[in-house]
Amino acid sequence: MVETDDVEMVVVPAGEFIMGSDGPEAYEDEKPASKIFVPAFSIDKFEVTNARYRRCVEAGACTRPVGQAYDDPTKADHPVTVVSWKQAVAYCRWAGKRLPTEAEWEKTARGTDGRRYPWGDRFDGERANAGYTNGTTAVGSYPQGASPYGAMDMAGNVWEWTASLYRPYPYDPSEGREDLEARGARVNRGGSWYAGPKDARTSHRANAGHIYRRIADLGFRCAL
Repeated sequence: MVETDDVEMVVVPAGEFIMGSDGPEAYEDEKPASKIFVPAFSIDKFEVTNARYRRCVEAGACTRPVGQAYDDPTKADHPVTVVSWKQAVAYCRWAGKRLPTEAEWEKTARGTDGRRYPWGDRFDGERANAGYTNGTTAVGSYPQGASPYGAMDMAGNVWEWTASLYRPYPYDPSEGREDLEARGARVNRGGSWYAGPKDARTSHRANAGHIYRRIADLGFRCAL
């Protein structure tokens, strides 16, 4: 990690975890659940904020987001939103990092016991900014909702871009789904303030094209 982005990162050790879900709430694109091995990596403890993203813009390495919150000084510590996948990739590169793969993101969120939410199997509105609330909150506002590895806001607040192309399971990184030059929709994870509890589950998958969403509920974090 370089000095341009001094956010704390959490370490996720190498090993297998359960990816996907065959549960009654699972959408078809979450099936089948399978054990996936993921090498060790580090990931940002918090979603990238407006203040952090601004450093990249000021350095000339990132383009301005179009969301109004970016220019609101009261939301400097809220996650940056209305950013495209390419903007997210550019920021992580500037910071000496990269976007997490879909598998890395899910392992960070759920650990190795297949839990439905970062904290356990039942939704708890005191642990996440989800359920059609009034908008984003400052990152880390729900410490009791931390993932097994200590990552914050992995359920709710904003959806998060991943590096992975949106393709059917079972997940196989050798199939080219991590090709950053390939065309196609990319996976978003984690749900948001503008999503219900079902969509904040650790195994839920959403996707978007490489452009930004107009609604302010999609951001990102970086990995290394």
